[in-house]
Amino acid sequence: MPEDGAGSIRLANALIASFLALFVCSPGGAIFGQAESPQPQVLAPGWTELEFEPPSPGSYRLPPMGLAGDGQVLDAQGNALSLHSLMGDKVVVMSFIYSSCSDANGCPLATHVLEKLQNQLLQDPSAGAGVRFISLSFDPVQDTPEVIERYGRPYISGDFDWRFLTTSGQDALQPILESYGQSVVRDPDSEEGEAGSISHVLRVFLIDQNLRIRNIFSASYLHADTMLNDIRTLQMESADSLVLRGPGDVKEGYENPNYQTRAQSLDQRRGQAADLWRYVDNPPPGLPPIPDPQENPLTAEKIDLGRLLFFDRRLSHNNTFSCAMCHVPEQGFTSNELATAVGIEGRTVRRNSPTIYNVAYLERLFLDGRESTLEQQIWGPLLAHNEMGNPSVGQVIAQIKAIPQYNALFDRAFAGRGITMETVGMALASYERVLVSANSDFDRWYYGGDASAMSDAQQAGFQLFTGKANCSSCHLITGEWALFTDNQLHNTGIGYANSMSKTPTQTRVQIAPGEHITVRGDVVAEASEPIPNDLGLYEVTEDPADRWKYRTPSLRNVALTAPYMHNGSLRSLEEVIELYNGGGINNELLDPLIRPLNLDETETDQLLQFLNALTGDNVEALVADAFAVPVGNTGSD
Repeated sequence: MPEDGAGSIRLANALIASFLALFVCSPGGAIFGQAESPQPQVLAPGWTELEFEPPSPGSYRLPPMGLAGDGQVLDAQGNALSLHSLMGDKVVVMSFIYSSCSDANGCPLATHVLEKLQNQLLQDPSAGAGVRFISLSFDPVQDTPEVIERYGRPYISGDFDWRFLTTSGQDALQPILESYGQSVVRDPDSEEGEAGSISHVLRVFLIDQNLRIRNIFSASYLHADTMLNDIRTLQMESADSLVLRGPGDVKEGYENPNYQTRAQSLDQRRGQAADLWRYVDNPPPGLPPIPDPQENPLTAEKIDLGRLLFFDRRLSHNNTFSCAMCHVPEQGFTSNELATAVGIEGRTVRRNSPTIYNVAYLERLFLDGRESTLEQQIWGPLLAHNEMGNPSVGQVIAQIKAIPQYNALFDRAFAGRGITMETVGMALASYERVLVSANSDFDRWYYGGDASAMSDAQQAGFQLFTGKANCSSCHLITGEWALFTDNQLHNTGIGYANSMSKTPTQTRVQIAPGEHITVRGDVVAEASEPIPNDLGLYEVTEDPADRWKYRTPSLRNVALTAPYMHNGSLRSLEEVIELYNGGGINNELLDPLIRPLNLDETETDQLLQFLNALTGDNVEALVADAFAVPVGNTGSD
């Protein structure tokens, strides 16, 4: 290694550029001034005809991969605007380029593929009108608005919506690059004002109308034909289905001063009743038969009655709170917006709301495993002071009996037995029992034999899940079905760390987008309710060995059920994988199955993609069915 600083930097940059050789662009194809290789360059697939038949639009799904970043840019006329102002009304295809790049498999490839895609979209005006291309330069020194306008002018056909953008300088550009994970290596020997060489991993982003990244294309996967099908797949998602999942107001990017609310309109959430009874005899592929207890056999009448009760706020002490307010249907039957639940009158609940999907198969209920049947479990939240707040079983029964329509519905469902503690539990349990969801991409691949149902990366993630990462030791998969849980309780260290953590002397509080203040710890403590301790299974068994053990959740629909862990402390699946990759949080009772996994960046991404393949194909139907319930009104009978 040369001892002089500049020489060390040049050598380090050369090593990085060599590693990225297949995927980077640099002027003339040279790496930091080195001579070009005499060997002919292998062209990326985007330059040639597609060698396989891509899956048809709408036959697959594109799970959200995060929120599109924002930042201040300049258009080709020099006008300042934000990136987000160009998103939200159309599907956006966004690429990073610079005008002096001459690597055939770099920026010219991205622009060529987009030009070809533009021509395909122009043949279908209805589809093309809903698409916008953005080509943003990461060379603000050379690519002034005038330069980027001249560069882009030959590529735009007619009035197609293709924006060529730049930035006012590196200070404006860098936050954008970071938000999209774009690592750029520049020639350290170039003088200020010179272009120099720029190396970067080629990435093109597909962004939906909710500002969510739905696909990322590299040089190996960038092709106009597959991109066209992805665009049409997004456009086939109806306006209703786009608002059937996720929080009511997406707060991703809230730390950015340019944050704009993306609240979903309740008026668009139109319901459509589903035939839930059909799952009793025919559960979705990938799941075993639904347990049908002899003491509470499933009937259509019980399911319909339990469905009404689940959404009725009049079951709470002050008629304001329903089961569905913690287990929100469009948020994975959990709550994406709260780490821990909030009960009536804003009362604090110390644990995260577990999802109701596939709860029928759980042998132990509540996160500490303290109940064994759904019929009994429902009385926990109904009577908890900080959840639905009812003072007694008798109070709940009296409130339901006071609603005339319910009397007839209970008589029909329970052959004249009426409204009792037992029948209320049976009805609610019957509805929860049929909220089964599977037939995911994984199920179609693993159980259905469809080799194309999961991508290569997802299949590699499955091999990690059952092999090196050993996730399947707790999240079980069998030859006939997969519950993705062992129905046991384990100590991952999260509960231990939460119990042992000290109150910080200072807390940084975000009070508005991009605005933070520092508050003394004693001031926060004075204004806050003390955080209750949580020892998990120990509170049930009082066995010291059971401290900080919590139930293994099923991973079905896990991409929909953030935040994660018993206290909602991990906001994303990436954070969950990071926790386990590091071997959990060490403590004397840490589960012996948990150990460092030593997954590299590619492997963690493959594992993440596999988890995204576990979303059931009937989620929209179950959510739409929930929206069809006449909340607080049982109808006339």
